[in-house]
Amino acid sequence: MTSTLPEASAPGLRAAVEHLPAYVAGRSAATELTAALASNESHFPPLPSVIEAISAETARIHRYPNMGVVDAREAIARHHGVSPEEVAAGPGSSGVLQQIVSAVCDAGDEVVFAWRSFEAYPILVTIAGARPVPVPLLDNEHHDLAAMAAAITDRTRLVLLCSPNNPTGAAIEAEALEEFLSKVPPHVLVVLDEAYVEFQRGPGVDSLELYRRRPNLCILRTFSKAYGLAGLRIGYAIARPSLAEGLRRTAIPFGVNRMAQAAAVASLAAEDEIAARTEAVALERTRVIGALRSFGWEVPDSQANFYWLRASDELREQLLAALSAADILARGYAGDGVRISLAGQETNDRVLAVLTDRGRFAAK
Repeated sequence: MTSTLPEASAPGLRAAVEHLPAYVAGRSAATELTAALASNESHFPPLPSVIEAISAETARIHRYPNMGVVDAREAIARHHGVSPEEVAAGPGSSGVLQQIVSAVCDAGDEVVFAWRSFEAYPILVTIAGARPVPVPLLDNEHHDLAAMAAAITDRTRLVLLCSPNNPTGAAIEAEALEEFLSKVPPHVLVVLDEAYVEFQRGPGVDSLELYRRRPNLCILRTFSKAYGLAGLRIGYAIARPSLAEGLRRTAIPFGVNRMAQAAAVASLAAEDEIAARTEAVALERTRVIGALRSFGWEVPDSQANFYWLRASDELREQLLAALSAADILARGYAGDGVRISLAGQETNDRVLAVLTDRGRFAAK
C-alpha cells in the first residue's frame, strides 16, 4: 500500500549524501558479441586453480567466512615480505579505501587527490564527512605533485596517489614520488593506490622498499584487475601494524566472502601464470597505442590495462557512439575524455577499425 504521509515527514538524507554523485560503473556486455571495454576487467577467463579453490568453498557457503581474512592476509604477507599484522583486507580496494578514510578522517578533515583520478575518491571522502581537495592533473596527464604538496594544510589528514592513474594510465616516477613524500608532514597519511601496478613495465616505483622507509605511506592493491577476481571483491592495504589494525576495526564484519579469500590465496600461488597474462596485456598495449598514434590520435603512455583519449564533450560523444555502433563499450568522462580497456588482439583490432580514420571525428 502506498504511504499517504507527506514526504517532508519522512526521515531525510544527510545533506552531503543528497548531493553526492553516484558512482558510474562501466556498462556490462549485453550480448556475447559486445566487447566490454568499459570497466578495465581482465579479458582472460579464471585460472583453473582459482576455479578449483572457489568450487571447494561453495559447499561451505552456509558458514560465515573467516572474519580476519587470516589465510589470505598470510598469503599476501608472504608474497610481499611483510607481516600479516601489516595487512588489512576488504571487499575490493574501494572497500579498503573506505576503511582507510573512516579510520583516519574526522568531519571537516581534508583529503587531497589528483583529478581526474579514480572517481570513487571524492565519493568516499564525502560520505565520511571529510572534504575532498582535488588537484588538476598536468597537461601530460600526470599527477601535479608540486601542486598537491602545496594543497596540504593543517586540516589535511590523507593524500591519495593513483599510480598507474585511473583513467589516464600515467605512472608516478620514483624520483618524483620520493621528492613529494619528503614534503608531506609525517602525520599525514599517503595512500599509494596501485590497482594496476601489475601491468607496469620499465622503471617504476619500488613501493615496498619505499614503504619500509616512510612510516606515513600505505600501499593499496586489488585482486580485481590483473588477477581477474573483479566479481569476487577482495583488495588489501599494506600499512604499519597500528594503522592496519585500525582498518580491520573499521571493516564491515565478514565483508570478504569465503570464495574471495580462497581465490586470493590460489591467485598468489599462480604467480607465473598471472605474469604471463600481464605481459600479454603490456605487449598489446604497446601495439595498440602505437597504431592509434599512427592514425593521428594523441595517446599518453599508459602503464595500465587501458588507454586514454583526452576529448572534448563533442568528441567524447562521437567516440562513444561510433564504438557503440560496433558493439564496443568504452567509458566516457564528461569534460575529460574516453578510457578504453585492453583485451585480446581480435577485440583490440575491432577498436582500431573504428578509430582508424581520425579525420571523421571532431578536432578535439
